Formats: sequence, C-alpha cells, structure tokens
Amino acid sequence: METQNAAPGGKPQLTDIPTLRKRAREHIESGAVTESYAAERETVIKMLNEALATELVCVLRYKRHYFMASGIHAGPVAAEFLEHANQEMEHADSIAKRIVELGGEPNYSPDGLSQRSHAEYVEGLTLKDMLKEDLVAERIAIDSYREMIGYLGNNDSTTQLMLKQILAVEEEHADDLSSLMEGLA
Repeated sequence: METQNAAPGGKPQLTDIPTLRKRAREHIESGAVTESYAAERETVIKMLNEALATELVCVLRYKRHYFMASGIHAGPVAAEFLEHANQEMEHADSIAKRIVELGGEPNYSPDGLSQRSHAEYVEGLTLKDMLKEDLVAERIAIDSYREMIGYLGNNDSTTQLMLKQILAVEEEHADDLSSLMEGLA
C-alpha cells in the first residue's frame, strides 16, 4: 500500500516496504537521484558548479597569500592561509562529488573560472591587504551558501547538509581572519 499525503496528526506517512522496493528498481540508471528528488536538478548542478569555482578561486588566492606572506607577523598568518587553502580544497572536492552524484559534471575548466566564481581573485600587496581580501571572499561565500541553503529548502536535504557543513567552516574562516586583522592593527 502506497503512502497517503499525511497520517493523522499532519505527519507524512511512511511508504510500505514492497512499494519502496518497487520504486528503487525503477529508473535505476539515475543512481542516487530518485523520484522523490524534488529540486530542479540542472539548476542545483549549475549552482554547485559556481560554488566549485568559488572554492577553487579561494584555494588559489590562499595559496598565493601563503607563499607571499612576509614580515614579522607572517609566520602564523601564513599558516592560517595554508590551513584555509586546504579546507577550501576539501570543500571543492565535496562539491564535485555531489555534482557527480546528481548526474552532472564538475566544471574544473580554467576558462571562465573567475566568471563562475562568486568570490574574486585579488592578490593583495601587504599582509593586511591579503587578510582583508580573504575576509571579503569569506563573507561572499557565507552569503552565497546561505542563499543556496535557502533555495534548496526541503527539496535536496543531502546537498543542503553538505552546504551547511561548508558554511560553518566558512564562518570560522571569517572569524579567524577578522581576529588576525585585529592583531595587525
């Protein structure tokens, strides 16, 4: 017996086992994307490719800042840049994996990377400039991820969970950078 819209009390009713099994065998070529996937898949893939570009641009900027950091305060700041670069690469990998799970292709092409990215690649000349540009990029990422999470609503809980985890790290990055900037004042 298939589910009804809602059980008494307004909660959705669970689907019976034979129906779950039958549905799992239908459209098996779609992998993880089942009939119950409610988001607009192509839009989500496009959104995730923009997030991937954003993360890759951030990796490149952080790596440059890591190698270019100089001055009396450079040691701990450079270490933070490297840690952030590595975490941004982990985010990029998670996003690319999710794109593939949704039946898409992650766009790693350098052509148009900066146009697909929400954050800009600004080099910065001084340690303070580098921190400022990285903080601006983190603030852009924070707003972008919040909007993506809101857009998904309850239509793609897996992607939403991934984005929430990334958002938490981006907020931590912004806090770290803000503290480091205060230390340079």
